[in-house]
Amino acid sequence: MHTEKEIIFIAWESPEGGYEAHSPGHSIYTQADNFEELKAMVHDAVCCHFEEDERPRIIRLHQVLPPGDE
Repeated sequence: MHTEKEIIFIAWESPEGGYEAHSPGHSIYTQADNFEELKAMVHDAVCCHFEEDERPRIIRLHQVLPPGDE
């Protein structure tokens, strides 16, 4: 069994309001009304996606500008 040490999420402000996040390389996507709630939703999504003994111990949330805002 191979356990990843960390997982990275890319987060951005949604055009409809709130925030969205996904993890490249995994089929994990979540959204929330504000950034603090998004952090909790990302943690919950990781817990749901991985079995406890395979779960990455480090979760990185990288916020980027939405397309067109560069």
